[in-house]
Amino acid sequence: MKVMLLFISVLSIGFSLPASAAQQDEFPVAPPPFTEGIFPCSACHAGLGLNTKKRVLKDEHTTIELRHAEKERWCLDCHHARNRDKLKLADGETINFTESYRLCGQCHGNIYRDWRAGIHGKRIGFFKGGKRIYFLCVNCHDPHNPKFKPLKPEPPPIRPELQYGK
Repeated sequence: MKVMLLFISVLSIGFSLPASAAQQDEFPVAPPPFTEGIFPCSACHAGLGLNTKKRVLKDEHTTIELRHAEKERWCLDCHHARNRDKLKLADGETINFTESYRLCGQCHGNIYRDWRAGIHGKRIGFFKGGKRIYFLCVNCHDPHNPKFKPLKPEPPPIRPELQYGK
């Protein structure tokens, strides 16, 4: 009976933790690569009125070119409308930029699964038993235009026997 009560207590504590706290421990991430002087977003957005109409931005953020499901999406599908220092998930949950992998994972589930397993993306540190850092999707992909630009391939390596002789 005591074992059962202990099990239920531990289980209820686990369910009472916010998902983001558990995920931060599970996936310690590198900081997002913000453009200098652009974060916190509230520094500029605090005094502005809220305009949720989909439109081309003409005064600010003019260097951002949305090439990411642009016919179906726009800024406020990912950025929180009232708290510009946060992102929002499809269900309305507010998350920090350090949890942006959860936002990306809503549409890119197979890649999110691979990222969690360490198959996609970059990690530094230890896989088990030591400190590790996961790089966020945005450390490699521009969230507004995520496709990699074409790269010129490098020449093939020179075989050692051709380089140094037999």
